[in-house]
Amino acid sequence: MNVIEFKNVSKAFHRAVGQRLIRHYLEDMMGKTDPDSFHALKNVNFSIRDGESVAVIGANGAGKSTLLSLVTRLAPPSSGDVIINGRVAALLELGAGFHPDLTGRENVRLNASLLGFTRKQAGDLYESIVDFAELHDFIDEPLRTYSNGMMLRLAFAVAVNLDPQILIIDEVLAVGDQQFQAKCIDKIFEIRNQGRTILCVSHALSTLQSLCTRALWLDHGQLIMDGPVNEVLQAYEGRALHAPKD
Repeated sequence: MNVIEFKNVSKAFHRAVGQRLIRHYLEDMMGKTDPDSFHALKNVNFSIRDGESVAVIGANGAGKSTLLSLVTRLAPPSSGDVIINGRVAALLELGAGFHPDLTGRENVRLNASLLGFTRKQAGDLYESIVDFAELHDFIDEPLRTYSNGMMLRLAFAVAVNLDPQILIIDEVLAVGDQQFQAKCIDKIFEIRNQGRTILCVSHALSTLQSLCTRALWLDHGQLIMDGPVNEVLQAYEGRALHAPKD
């Protein structure tokens, strides 16, 4: 079964920083091209089956983060269809959904409820989240009193312990000290070995090679190559090696 499908998906952003007129919004609704728009994705097509681990590679500005924002429904496509089947947990901007005036305990329950968990289900998972984050002594303190590292540890623990069917990772593997980073990476591999779907963006190509079996190569918003991770990485590195120098 496909858990992620992109069908002729494009995503455009407006360059203009000034006030937009009503006619601009009408043109958006009618699908007309705005000369001041920038296309981060252009007619992208792919599907990911349940249990696949897929890397997304490309240079800065290739459209990788835009693709992940569409999968997590943080943004809608400008055209085409994005189909998601399953609960998504995203390791993007860790802690972005937390409230600084709530305690760690309250933020855990809030995030669980936003993902559709009942109070009982959240309670059943609570201890495993706090154990993973190693924050028992601070869990009833307001989040604003946490260090950045403590907040990131709690956010990571919430994301990976709330039973994700699809795990989205965007360059956030460096969480906490070296020992905790190793713990996070081990947890991601555990999720993969449980047969969950993983979609991962990272410039650490060796990590992608060990974690993923397939890769999507984006360049200027277009899907250049889709295939086994070793073949795609070899082609990507080969192009980078022979790219003209400034």
